[in-house]
Amino acid sequence: MKNLKNSISIKGSKKGLLITAVLIAQLGIAQDKQEFKGTIGKTLADSKEYWPDPITAPKGAPNIVWILLDDVGFGASSAFGGLINTPTFDNLANNGLRYTNFHTTAICAPTRAALLTGRNSGRVHVSGFSHTILSAGFPGWDGRIPSDKGTIAEILRDNGYNTFAVGKYGVTPDEDATDAGPFDRWPTGKGFDHFYGFLGSQTDQYNPDLVEDQVHIKPDGRHLNELITDKAISYIQKQQKAAPGKPFFLYYAPGAVHAPHQVAEKWVEPYKGKFDEGWDVYREKVLANQKKLGVIPQNAVLPERNALITEWKKLSPDQKKVYARFMEVYAGFLTYTDYEIGRVVDYLKQSGQLDNTLIFVAIGDNGASKEGTLQGTINQSLFAQGKTDEENFQSNLNNIGEIGTAKGLNTNYPLGWAQATNAPFKNWKQDAQSEGGTRNPLIVFYPNGIKDKGGIRNQYSHVTDILPTTLDIVGIKAPEYIRNIKQDIIQGSTFKASLDNPKAESLHKVQYYYIFGNRAIYKDGWKASAAHLPDSFAVKKSLGSNEKPAPSNFDTDVWELYNLNEDFNERNNLAKKYPEKLAELQKLFDEQAKENNLYPLIDWQDVYNRRIHNTGADKGKTISDLIKQATKPGGTNN
Repeated sequence: MKNLKNSISIKGSKKGLLITAVLIAQLGIAQDKQEFKGTIGKTLADSKEYWPDPITAPKGAPNIVWILLDDVGFGASSAFGGLINTPTFDNLANNGLRYTNFHTTAICAPTRAALLTGRNSGRVHVSGFSHTILSAGFPGWDGRIPSDKGTIAEILRDNGYNTFAVGKYGVTPDEDATDAGPFDRWPTGKGFDHFYGFLGSQTDQYNPDLVEDQVHIKPDGRHLNELITDKAISYIQKQQKAAPGKPFFLYYAPGAVHAPHQVAEKWVEPYKGKFDEGWDVYREKVLANQKKLGVIPQNAVLPERNALITEWKKLSPDQKKVYARFMEVYAGFLTYTDYEIGRVVDYLKQSGQLDNTLIFVAIGDNGASKEGTLQGTINQSLFAQGKTDEENFQSNLNNIGEIGTAKGLNTNYPLGWAQATNAPFKNWKQDAQSEGGTRNPLIVFYPNGIKDKGGIRNQYSHVTDILPTTLDIVGIKAPEYIRNIKQDIIQGSTFKASLDNPKAESLHKVQYYYIFGNRAIYKDGWKASAAHLPDSFAVKKSLGSNEKPAPSNFDTDVWELYNLNEDFNERNNLAKKYPEKLAELQKLFDEQAKENNLYPLIDWQDVYNRRIHNTGADKGKTISDLIKQATKPGGTNN
């Protein structure tokens, strides 16, 4: 291959190779084919130098900001009818577009892997997580994104952008996440010029497992939201001072509002008493708000309350007191997160950059979290064993003052609020078979590119679509090579046409979903889905108990069928009415599973019973040992 490196290393000079590598890095030249166009003679007098032009972004290319929140249901934010105030999101949506039919994968790491690469999570090896406890030694499951599945940061960096990431990354293998690396699967190894945040799935908001670029650093006690916002603004300030007008890409992914729910009391105070009417009333109010906004059909009806959840009016006064406090804290946490994002938006406005900034806001990487259990949690481990619901509730009542504080290291609200903040859908995070697990609000804001301010868009879209849509808007083609590595296909579809045309056709026709047994397949508005048994609740309950769930059997899972074009929140199961359609979609799921490295199917029993990745240094470790590794606070690697 003729390139700049070859052109000045004809005589085998190692020094020449080093100088060339430095020049390539400084000029931002994509390391694929570069032809030498000068002249090489025996002496300098009969030679002609050649310097390729630095790569620059397309003329007028916008800044790009991707914002990804964590564990937010469709009915939480006021921007989509929820009862939690999010004025920044409201403003972005009212001056941009609300996408009502956008989908994630139903859990965080697969969503992030799909978002960053524009490819299905199994295709990029993240059907589960990059944690030891939740990965397996198979192509779709090892949690190691291959180099032929390049990220948005790699593409934009090689097309004249500076690239920054702050907050939660979540797709670096546990084994690599120390100061010894290797660093090729850290954010800086995946195209980001700078990274400031944490590599895992969950961390203490006041004492995070904090990383800057390629080293763990000691946090200073401030809230992680504040830290990442300050750093994001400083990255932009320094970049624009050094290269005024050069576009940047910012990936802003707070740990919020994933557990632990920790936030200053001043953000909780406005919500005191606001949720005393309970989760049933919350759902009804949100449904009415959503109809007024136009983000759901006017004839929409709520699904029945889940059988696991007690009717609010039947709860005891102590239960209402504790459960309401959990929700007040969650609401304050989301409002505070909206405020910190607003600081970034305000800075861009004050610095004159906002009009030419393309912002995507995914309000959640999955539906509302069910990991707070029926009672809610303060310090109880996600994999706690041996305690009854009554014992957990009594612990929460006795320690109610710790909810929302730095002492609450795993604070998460009870399941009733997950259902409420997922209105108008049923089920929640992890439930890949359900819209409640996979449907999240999306806002697209671009003053220079959107005329229909406050418009509603109902086209089906998926998290894999954001990368190709971004490239389409900017005017950049997906590269054939990144750093001399031939790239796999981009599986997502652009929805750029919908920015101008509210009736533009959705180009995303087929999509599979799978999270630890729960699965679904979508095609042209039809969806077949299967909830897998035993579910994570049943498997977890069996820990430390003599009551073991029945062995998994994927063949006995019951499939359902929905026409989402007419029944957007899955209330009318058509499996018996249209068995041929169901069979067609089940066959399609198998084809998609094979194409995207999904097999073998792995479920929660495989996880809890340590049937996967139980090798090497982690062999013999318990579930509790490994979850601590995946959710560690700061200081563990310092």
